[in-house]
Amino acid sequence: MGSQMLPTGELLYEAEIRFTGIVEYGVSMAALSSGQTAPPPDGARFDQSFEGSLSGPRLRGRITGTDYLRVSADGRFRLHIHAQIHTDDGQDISFASEGVTYQGERSCEAELRATVSLFSSSPQYKWLNPLQVWALGSLDLDHGRALVRAYIA
Repeated sequence: MGSQMLPTGELLYEAEIRFTGIVEYGVSMAALSSGQTAPPPDGARFDQSFEGSLSGPRLRGRITGTDYLRVSADGRFRLHIHAQIHTDDGQDISFASEGVTYQGERSCEAELRATVSLFSSSPQYKWLNPLQVWALGSLDLDHGRALVRAYIA
């Protein structure tokens, strides 16, 4: 299937994500995201691991990975994600994403905006390689979950 067959704006997948662990480098993520502590002048860094499921019209499977998250001194959360998708039919797809999160009206909520690139040499998934993908999502920080929808740009 060539990428030219996929219309702009088409839903590629919906992901239900669960955060599974965090490495903190001197600052508490809970204190920072709740506003109890301000970001240090040099910013902060976290490694946030996650797993979840993907479902979509052409892409279904499980995703596992890590967000190498940076928080700047002004409080902006910058995403740098590396993950792998293991499809329901047994193939692996490389996943990379860059983006930002914006704090919601309540400190336990955030909105996500990101670009995604996918790669596979598998004949049934190489159509993903040239795609530009936009991801939009919401994060529930209290429960360690996210819901993300990805669309073909």
